[in-house]
This record gives sequence, C-alpha cells and structure tokens, in this order.
Amino acid sequence: MVKIFFLILFLFSSLHAQDLLIKKIQNLVSPKTFAKDRAFIETIFSPKSEFYNSNGAVDSIKVIKTLKENGILNLFFQKPRDINISFKTNGEALFFIKIMSDALQNIGYYKYVTKESSLDGEEFVWKINLTSEYAADPIILSQELKKNGCQISDVVRENESDWSYVVDMKNAKLDVSTLEGGVTFSLKRSLYAYWLDVSNVESVDITSSLRNDWYPYIAFYDKSLKLLSVIKLDTKKTEITIDINSDVRYIKISDIYTLKNIKDDLVLLPRERKY
Repeated sequence: MVKIFFLILFLFSSLHAQDLLIKKIQNLVSPKTFAKDRAFIETIFSPKSEFYNSNGAVDSIKVIKTLKENGILNLFFQKPRDINISFKTNGEALFFIKIMSDALQNIGYYKYVTKESSLDGEEFVWKINLTSEYAADPIILSQELKKNGCQISDVVRENESDWSYVVDMKNAKLDVSTLEGGVTFSLKRSLYAYWLDVSNVESVDITSSLRNDWYPYIAFYDKSLKLLSVIKLDTKKTEITIDINSDVRYIKISDIYTLKNIKDDLVLLPRERKY
C-alpha cells in the first residue's frame, strides 16, 4: 500500500513538472505557433527533465535558447515599437540598477525611460520602456549578467513586446578591473567615470600628467554599492594618495567638472592590504 502511494506521488510530481515546462513554452510562443509546432516541440524538449534547475524550477533561459536555436521563438518586429521590460530582484536597489544599466548598454540599449521603480520589503522592481526593432534577447542579457555574478531565475513574456525578468543577485558584483598591490594600473582617456574594485588594497597613489587638468572626484562604495564617502577637490592635482578602508569594495574616479579634463592616462599604484 505504501509503495503504491509513493508510486502515485511520483507519477503526479512527474506530470506536474512536465506541465510546468509546457506552460513555460506556451508563455513564450504564440498559441498559433505552439499548435503548429507541437509535435516538434515535444521532440526538441525530450527528455523534459533536462530543462529544470537543481531546485526543480523550469530553466527559462535554457528553454528560450532551445526555442531560438530551432527557429520557434522570433524576437524581431516588422518595425520599431514600444517595449516594456520589468526586472525584479531581492538585492540592493541602486546596486541592481547599476548592474542592469551596464548590461543593457553592453547589449545595445542606450535610450530607455524608467517607467516605475518600487521597493516592497526586500523585493525591488524596476520597469523601463524603450523603442526597438527587436525584443531584448534573454540569452545575451543572461550572458551579460553572469559577468556580474547575477543569474536570471525566471523569464515571463507578458505579450509580444513586453517581458518580465526575475534576477538572482545573491553573488552580485561589478564587472570591473580589480586593483592588486604593487601592480601599476593605467586609466585610459574615457567619457565615462572609472569604476574599480579595491577590496585587495589599503591605499592608492594616483598620478596625473601635467597635460591633464584633473579636479578629482573620487567616491567610495561598499560591496552593495552603498555610498560611504566622497572626495571632491576644486584644485588641479597631479598627485594624490587615497586610503581605502576595510569596508570599501569599489571606487569611482571622475572629475568634478568634466572628464574631458583628463587628456592623458591616470596612473594608479595600489598598495596591498595587510590583514
């Protein structure tokens, strides 16, 4: 009797799991496409067990990758249209927006508008709107987020052009260069502020050439990108030494007026942290 009970329970769980996969596929493709390609879908998603994570949830990214590779999921439109994308996470809001903004920029989305941002307990939601000829590719976005230690745990297609993402930030970090003690590092001329991981150093000597008109702006952040302190000097500098407290993970180096003031490299000499 007990064996029969567990057999029934196993069969029910197996059918329920398969049902979740089918529901995910139906969410990602149109009803017309699903009906037309149903037999093919059954073939390419066999065995179904390969499309689940270790925690038993459907692996949305793997499902999308399979649909794309087999020509079932089309992300392109006939003409540019409005796209709404919603991102949900349990991480720090500002840290998340920084990571997502960098990832979107890296995949070609520079112009978007924040429609809404909300924090409910630990859950943060960020909604953006943009105009494009194609929907954001979840596979490419996932690859970018992995560089920051983030994982897309679920993807929902709300309609043809609107998507929702759930992002796991448990191991989040900025995808930036890490300074090492005794290793000289040069910051090339840029139109954007320089971000660096300074968790391994206790101080940094920064040298600026005479051709530069550098008026230092240096911000210090913790591992969750909480702003700890800022150095702002309204005096042209060719040399400056900054101390890195143990709670500082990242620094942002800029100019209080414009980065156009920096014509030559800024040269950094970090000093190793002594534990």
